[in-house]
Amino acid sequence: MGRHSLPDDDMRGGGRSRPRVRRRTVAGATMLVLALAAGTGVAAQSGLLSFADSCKDAAVRLEVVASPDIAPAVRAVADSARQQEVTSDGQCMDVRVTARENYKVAQELAVAGNKPEYEVWLPDSAFWAERTKALGGGVPLTPAGNVAVSPIALATVHAAGTELGWPGKTYTWAELTAAATTTETLRLGAADPARSATGLLALTSVSASTQKSGPDADTKVAATAKALSRRVSPADSQVVRTLARDGSAEDVRDPRRNQAVFLSEQAAYAYNSATSYSTRDLELFYPKDSAPRLDYPYQLVDESELSTDESRAATRFMALLGEPEPRRTLAAHGFRAADEAAAESLVRTAGGRAPQPFTATETAAPLRPDALQETLGLWTITVQSARLTTVVDVSGSMQAPVPGRDAQSRLDVTKASLLQAMEQFTPEDEIGLWEFATGLDGPRDYRKLVATARLGAPGKGGGTHRAQLAEAFKALAPVPEGATGLYDTTLAAYKEAQGSYVKGKFNALVILTDGSNQDRFSITRSALLNQLKKLSDPQRPVPLIAIAVGPDADLREADQIARAAGGAGYQVSDPAEIQAVILKAIMAVGQAGQAAQE
Repeated sequence: MGRHSLPDDDMRGGGRSRPRVRRRTVAGATMLVLALAAGTGVAAQSGLLSFADSCKDAAVRLEVVASPDIAPAVRAVADSARQQEVTSDGQCMDVRVTARENYKVAQELAVAGNKPEYEVWLPDSAFWAERTKALGGGVPLTPAGNVAVSPIALATVHAAGTELGWPGKTYTWAELTAAATTTETLRLGAADPARSATGLLALTSVSASTQKSGPDADTKVAATAKALSRRVSPADSQVVRTLARDGSAEDVRDPRRNQAVFLSEQAAYAYNSATSYSTRDLELFYPKDSAPRLDYPYQLVDESELSTDESRAATRFMALLGEPEPRRTLAAHGFRAADEAAAESLVRTAGGRAPQPFTATETAAPLRPDALQETLGLWTITVQSARLTTVVDVSGSMQAPVPGRDAQSRLDVTKASLLQAMEQFTPEDEIGLWEFATGLDGPRDYRKLVATARLGAPGKGGGTHRAQLAEAFKALAPVPEGATGLYDTTLAAYKEAQGSYVKGKFNALVILTDGSNQDRFSITRSALLNQLKKLSDPQRPVPLIAIAVGPDADLREADQIARAAGGAGYQVSDPAEIQAVILKAIMAVGQAGQAAQE
């Protein structure tokens, strides 16, 4: 059979700037393309469409942008198709594959008016199409099937795997993450969930699993996110580089090295395939309560702008990727076929062994897009550097003993809880401290003890700001005759927090009190609420988190005051709960603020 020429030689250019020769409706074209692709596939397999002459001067050009992990395998299939002169509708296909980070492509396609220079996008997860819509959805995408899948697991170096009981011990996501984050000797890392579907799917699975564990699930998830944020990598390709390399005791103890990371099975396969010694191999734990997977959706980009030849070639290439030889190419790179169980040899190379549930034929339902977006919001807020001004009630009532606490006062337990809470924050977080009670500082009900600054910054007289703040927490003492000067203190602290707002951080004012306002010379409640509402600025949000400490505290008043400044009120019966409540409040208030801005 002779070589076929293209209808218009100008269509041979490499990008979306090529002129379109034919237009058609999306629905009608899709049906036509599928029928033609099926027929062309049969003809190609029978050899009827093999060309004797070179096709390089008469081929339909197709630009594919693919996730970096799958791009080499897809490029190999494309190169083979070019060499074998595989055709689409009688024309040879010239498929060019470019690797690009998924989050960058999603951001690009979200902008209305963009004209991408590619016809197909192959990200690692359907999440990215949803993310594109959430960001604006400027360029339409048409799903055309899935090329491959790869489950997400926890990969460990050998020493950590042994410590966790690999391969004999199985875990839920919640149990596995707890085991990996409650010991200082097992450091857990991940790729940034804002840039990595693997990181996001894993953290969402942790959240779903943890929700079944009890009422403090949100706090546990936030704590996990905070722990991960200290050891996060910018992208999937970089997370494996954080692992201990040679298995030596010195390497394992290196604080810069992780012993465990969230990883796809394919990434573990690629890592283990590249290592020379078995002691360097990763070992995989497949959580038993769910199987989130990267699903590699094949997306047509702005289908209405594709020429008929491009659309046919795009669908033909998708069909080709499902044929036996290309499937073997994908498997050789560590990918499972979208509709088949993985070969045992693939799983073993990746680090899986029985009884880890990697052979389960039933997988969990895909994680809901809203659950993924919620986790992304949690991550964004929880790991964002915080700037908190903490205001603590030291009135006489804070001397009251806490039942079951060996005669410890409310203030004693509050201080201990604040010291524990401070450990959850990084050196980049900023925290300051005020105290308040009537008669504390002349006519004023409040006193600034430590300015709000980075915990890692140098402190006065040596040491760090964190150390200085810890000493200030410990030194807090009740004013025996002092009453609760809540209103004036709240207004003064809020004005300063607003005035010192730092862009790019989660700014908030945290007030802890065990009573209602008792200063008869202060402003009224209505005046305070009006002032807070006037001071609140959506462009410079400083939510107020009011924590009512003890059974006698007025939660209703605390919540009313906090909501006037875009925050919320919380109550703890035991001051020891303060640590968990602060983290939960930051998450909840921060997400609410983020949703309002969107």
